[in-house]
Amino acid sequence: MFTKLIIASNNQGKLREIQQLLAPLNIEVLSQSALNISEAKEPHCTFIENALAKARHASLHANLPALADDSGICVDALEGRPGVHSAYFSTMDNSEPRSDVKNNAHLLKMLNNQTQRSAYYYCALVLVRYHNDPQPIIAEGIWTGEILSAPRGTGGFGYDPLFLDVASGKTGAELSSDAKNKISHRGLALQMLMQKLTQLQ
Repeated sequence: MFTKLIIASNNQGKLREIQQLLAPLNIEVLSQSALNISEAKEPHCTFIENALAKARHASLHANLPALADDSGICVDALEGRPGVHSAYFSTMDNSEPRSDVKNNAHLLKMLNNQTQRSAYYYCALVLVRYHNDPQPIIAEGIWTGEILSAPRGTGGFGYDPLFLDVASGKTGAELSSDAKNKISHRGLALQMLMQKLTQLQ
C-alpha cells in the first residue's frame, strides 16, 4: 500500500472533498499544481476515459500513484448534457477560464420553459499505482436530483446551487460538507474506492 498520492486536478473544490474523504487512510495527498504539473488534455467522450488520461499524466510526471476525478452533471432533458463538458458548458471549449456562474446561467437558459428537470451528478475516479498501470482501480458514484429554476445556497461549487437533492430538500450548496460527502457522487465514488484500497492492504 502506498503512503503518498497525487491528485490529478487543480479544482480546489474537488481537492478539498477528496482530501477530507481520504483522511482516514493516512495517505499524504498532494495536488498536481503543487508539483507544477500541467493539466492533462481531456479529449474523450466518457468520464472514465478522461479520468484515466488525467491519472496517467499526473503519475508519469510525478512518479507517484495518482488519483483522477472526472465528473459532471447530466440533465435528462438535454440528453445527458453537459456531461463531460460540465466545466466549460457556457463556452463548450476550454478557451476561456471556467466559470461556475456562467455555467449555471447557461444551464438555466437551456432549460427555460422545461418542466422535465431531472438530472444526476456522475463521478468516475481512477487510481493508477504507476503511469502504465495495466489494472487501474476504478470507482463510480451517481447522485440523482433535479435542477431548480434559480440558485439556492452559498456552499459547494459547480452546479451545486441549482442541484436539488430531493431526499433532503436541499441543494448541494445548502448542505454541509459532511452531509454532502455522505450522499454526493464524489462521496459515493470515494467510499467505493476506499473499500477497494482496503482490500489491497
